[in-house]
Amino acid sequence: MASTSWLPKVRVAACNVSPIFLDTAATVQKTIALIREAAANKADLVVFPETHIPAFPLWAALSAPIANHALFNRLASQSLLLRGPEITSLRRACRDNRIFAHVGFNERAESSVGCIWNSAILIGERGEVVNHWRKLVPTFWEKLVWAPGDGRGLRVVDGGRVGRVGGLICGENTNPLARYSLMAQGEQLHISTYPPVWPTHSYTPPSSANASEGQAKQYPNLSANFTRTAAHCFEAKCFAVQCAGYMDKSMRDQLVAHAPDSAELLDSLTQGESCFVNPRGERIGESIQGQEGVVYADLDLNECVAPKQFHDVVGGYQRFDVFDLKVDRKRMDAEAIFDGEGVEEDHLSDLQQLDDELVSYGKAAT
Repeated sequence: MASTSWLPKVRVAACNVSPIFLDTAATVQKTIALIREAAANKADLVVFPETHIPAFPLWAALSAPIANHALFNRLASQSLLLRGPEITSLRRACRDNRIFAHVGFNERAESSVGCIWNSAILIGERGEVVNHWRKLVPTFWEKLVWAPGDGRGLRVVDGGRVGRVGGLICGENTNPLARYSLMAQGEQLHISTYPPVWPTHSYTPPSSANASEGQAKQYPNLSANFTRTAAHCFEAKCFAVQCAGYMDKSMRDQLVAHAPDSAELLDSLTQGESCFVNPRGERIGESIQGQEGVVYADLDLNECVAPKQFHDVVGGYQRFDVFDLKVDRKRMDAEAIFDGEGVEEDHLSDLQQLDDELVSYGKAAT
């Protein structure tokens, strides 16, 4: 009888960790150490939180825009260029350790010192850039920091031993059209990344008459994130890794130093959870919340097959004659005015050259 196990089995690591707040060099070194740790623990893929490098800009929720210029300047100075030395270091770490890595980072535009995107990069086991995307729409107060992204990164890539991998950043997981665009490309492993906390209301002291009402309005970090992850897995019949950041004491104290009135609010917030979900929308493997650490899960992608018989929304359980979705993947930034003759092509050329160098070096070392 022929084997029914024909898809990869994947070991995934989720890093529920803090950055070295607004210190890119130190955070990159911490990230490389965690890549090595995950590889030593036999992970095929390691995932880092939303804008892990160099920090998630929580200050935009804590004080008025006119009070945040210094922190925005600091973030801009520490944000990464796609072809910068920090990305190269991460790619070399993946190549040297034969591991895939998904890293969230603040990306600075080549064309503007003040344009920052909420970006993520998926690096392959040979050090190649597998995918690069920018968050489509910054959420709520995030618009004070980040520019809108585009559809260029709405791709599912065939990662070989890690299966067909796609991902969305934080609130993008609320967008059914963005999620469907990944389902339609045969996604088997979904990456969703989140910040450590996400305040939506001011702090209400427990002693006040409306304390319960005020606390109830605060964003439900745990349930909101897991609901979206589980729903996507159930609809796509895929696995997911949900990876949240962690706010350590150093990050908290620096935010409070900037916005002293935020101490009680920050201390009252529930930190996010990192976990894994199967195609039935159920938790599997390890999970972690409220502390720094790395958790693991072993995923058998063959479990994606049977549920497709019940609801295959990109196959037999869809009406393509009724519904029609189009995705525009054009890069949308200042360089697009050159109609294909600008810096974007230079970026791609440089990245391809580095790809070739990294792959050649890796082959020579084996």
